[in-house]
Amino acid sequence: MEALILEPSLYTAKAILILDNDGDRLFAKYYDDTYPSVKEQKTFEKNIFNKTHQTDSEIALLEDAEEKCRKVSTTGEHGGAVLGYG
Repeated sequence: MEALILEPSLYTAKAILILDNDGDRLFAKYYDDTYPSVKEQKTFEKNIFNKTHQTDSEIALLEDAEEKCRKVSTTGEHGGAVLGYG
């Protein structure tokens, strides 16, 4: 069976995050060791939440990296944000 060879890309997702309305983690997947401990990851997630929770912008700059944020609402009282960090 042939190995799949992907062409290199400048676009990289370092993490996928889903946060609730309070900035607490519902789901997080980190793809590198930029934030190796859970404490560092949660601090980073709080920083992203604090920067993006009161804005309608879907792109933010934090720590020399671009975050893409998609805010999601549900029919209940809970909402959240899906964040891609890279």
